[in-house]
Amino acid sequence: MRTTLTCAALMLALGSGSALAQSGEITIWSWNIAASSLKSTVEGFNKKYPDIKVTVQDLGNQPTYDKSIAGCAAGGVGLPDIVSIENGEAENYWSQFPDCFVDLHTLGYTAEDQKKFPDFKRTELEVGDKAYAMPWDSGPVAVFYRRDFYEKGGVDPASIKTWDDFIAAGKKIQAANPGVSMTNADFNGDTEFFRMISNEQGCGYFAEDGQSITVAEPKCVDALTKVKEMKDAGIVTSADWSTKITNNTAGTVASQVYGGWYEGTIRTESPKESGKWGVYLMPSLTADGPRAANLGGSSLAITSASKNKEAAYAYLKYTLGTNEGQITMLKDFGLVPSLISALDDPYVAQGQPYWGGQAVWKDILATLPKVVPSRGTQFQSDAEIILRAVQTKYLANGYPDAKAALDDAAKQIAAATGLPVK
Repeated sequence: MRTTLTCAALMLALGSGSALAQSGEITIWSWNIAASSLKSTVEGFNKKYPDIKVTVQDLGNQPTYDKSIAGCAAGGVGLPDIVSIENGEAENYWSQFPDCFVDLHTLGYTAEDQKKFPDFKRTELEVGDKAYAMPWDSGPVAVFYRRDFYEKGGVDPASIKTWDDFIAAGKKIQAANPGVSMTNADFNGDTEFFRMISNEQGCGYFAEDGQSITVAEPKCVDALTKVKEMKDAGIVTSADWSTKITNNTAGTVASQVYGGWYEGTIRTESPKESGKWGVYLMPSLTADGPRAANLGGSSLAITSASKNKEAAYAYLKYTLGTNEGQITMLKDFGLVPSLISALDDPYVAQGQPYWGGQAVWKDILATLPKVVPSRGTQFQSDAEIILRAVQTKYLANGYPDAKAALDDAAKQIAAATGLPVK
């Protein structure tokens, strides 16, 4: 009788999600605030799975990529159970090392589970009928602005609907606030503004199927043209990541245009400016144009080398697949949920003290369903390096216009990748 009951209990445990998922140790590689946010979910996870020990290792962004790629190349040697992967780099992994990560479907990730996330977050994580990673945070673009600088310049952010409005407002704000720039951009090391505006307009480096180069299409040309117009208008000061943070704290910038995850950066890096900042939707090229884009965002993937895949999947399902896990990371570190149901969590509708009582997450997350998918492909890094050089030359008047610049970029990308120019 005792044997019968024991077997029945074991069958019940296996049928309800695998007894193996209830215990063991898992290690995760991540970086910076992303790593801190994962650590913040462990307490809640362990309330459900007290016998699974989770260790999050903060390796830094580039080292995480370099070490995980090297581990895949070595057949999985030295890899942890879970790796943080940026969406833009995801297809570098799948194309080179398709056997390095587990197809999550084999661990119970269903079509219903997949539908809990927006299409634009899944585009680069799924190949054919395989799902190599689960969406984590996203980067719905917003304008973070200093209320006091705008007010002194007589600018109502609600009146800024187009990028031309943004330029005009910038001139007023800078005139009224000496020493303050309307915004910052890393023109020397990034194409952030070009990528944000082009994604907003439905254009990207590559076609949605990843089989052709689309960077010279009209909407991308419009985006790069507008970037130069902003720079030429004198409303943009060149600044890298750390300089932007310094400017935020020093009060020498009126706006930062970035993915929603930047909320946590401003709030944690510039705590004394609490109450001075607000948020509004990114402008568009036309008054009735789209005002949603994505910049950045990551996923979590389970390595084939993991000796505790079931426990690793239990962690993914809790941290990324529940409102509790996602909202914990949003509250603590501003990591923006990709989980659609999190949009309806009560916390999202709350006014945030740092942001002058504004319900910033309700405004930012409402744009998620409107973001157009943008395919990175395994050639994203190559294309980005080329675009940075072309952008630098174009902004220095090295091309007659944006079309000539992007035609040149498209040719260079074609030479580097072997893909045709659409």
